Amino acid sequence: MKAPHSALCLEEAEDTVKELRAALAEAGITLPSLGLDPVSLAREAPCPLIELGRCSVETAQRLAAVLR
Repeated sequence: MKAPHSALCLEEAEDTVKELRAALAEAGITLPSLGLDPVSLAREAPCPLIELGRCSVETAQRLAAVLR
């Protein structure tokens, strides 16, 4: 049962990254390092984490403004 759960978790995480990337693009924001955290994928039964990564000060300011 772990394998189907893991596959669903991975698929959901990949879809979420795509959705987040698209939503950020609509707001004019790009997070270059956005993706799945490779360490969280290394487990026997992966439970992926989404890595937002680093960005410039300007990008962080724009992201904060959008979230307000």
